[in-house]
Amino acid sequence: MSNFEKWDKEFRVQNLYAFNNNANALLWLKVRAVCRGKQIDQFLNDNELTLVATKISEQNVELFELLENRDDAKSMLDRYLQSKNHEWYTSMGVDEEKLKDDLYKVQYYAWGGDQNNSLDKHLVSRYVKVISEYDELVSKQGEIANNAWNYVQNSWYNNWTSYLIESLFKRHPRVISAVGEIKSVDFFIDDYPVDLKVTFFPNQYMDEKIKVKLGKGILSWLKSKGKEFGITASSDDSETQQIYTLTEKLMEQGHNDVIKALNESKSEVIKDVQNNPVELMTWLYAHQGEMRFGAENRLFVILADSTDMNQSWKMKRAFSLIEPKVQKYLDTFSNESLKTIDFSFKKQNYTSLADVIFVVK
Repeated sequence: MSNFEKWDKEFRVQNLYAFNNNANALLWLKVRAVCRGKQIDQFLNDNELTLVATKISEQNVELFELLENRDDAKSMLDRYLQSKNHEWYTSMGVDEEKLKDDLYKVQYYAWGGDQNNSLDKHLVSRYVKVISEYDELVSKQGEIANNAWNYVQNSWYNNWTSYLIESLFKRHPRVISAVGEIKSVDFFIDDYPVDLKVTFFPNQYMDEKIKVKLGKGILSWLKSKGKEFGITASSDDSETQQIYTLTEKLMEQGHNDVIKALNESKSEVIKDVQNNPVELMTWLYAHQGEMRFGAENRLFVILADSTDMNQSWKMKRAFSLIEPKVQKYLDTFSNESLKTIDFSFKKQNYTSLADVIFVVK
């Protein structure tokens, strides 16, 4: 088996841990980073190299085998990737300062339909396949339009906040972008391949930890407190809606101390995790969605408004808080920054490297 075949196999079976601290494996990844469309032609021209193969897949193999016998291969690849580092966003001509201001025009964060499904699946399951009378369908036009708009607005907000946060990393001199868009690699930090994950503090993890602290999950605890004061929420509503309803009713009736106690417990959970982030990172790997599963190195940027977790979505545009955290992290990055994470998924064991940047209000 050739080295190319070896690393290709490891990549396909999600053994991304094997790519850490291995020069040949890193070479394989960086060759993949230039083997897209015009990029490989540019790389060959810049370095006065020629290949016999004409198909991209075959050129990928040939280029790797050519470069693994050259002492200057790493410098050639790094120089090319650095020169193309910002191409992914500068080529779009985005006015980033205006974009940052525009993000504040989003005043609410509500998904169109089911957050876990695509909009078309939601519309089909909710309207197309359950409504048989056309007049009834027509009566739902406003509701359908609102669903579509909420989906588009939230998707727009998430896309461009992620774009700006990723830009903060890719502009740093210690970061080389994987410009060829390798699956599972957004960029390299000091030759460590990294996939960036920007996310909110996970509700399920918070609920599990609150249960340890208060003896019940958040909804059960709120229901028990509400019962003391004759306050209820419809069991037909979603869990999120019930929590919102109970919280609002408790506060309306002056039971702010109940909500304060819950928020204090949430803040304690966040502080505990900041002091020991490995447990949360392991949880995040183990609780991935099956369709998006990956065992690559990950750098999590976790956003949380500890004063009101429901408002954490606003943290994605809080660049005055995010930027200094990213800058400090990259300035002080070392070989010890990424922690070893051992986790299981679908009865399969994996090992990865990961770290987390907390941005907490």
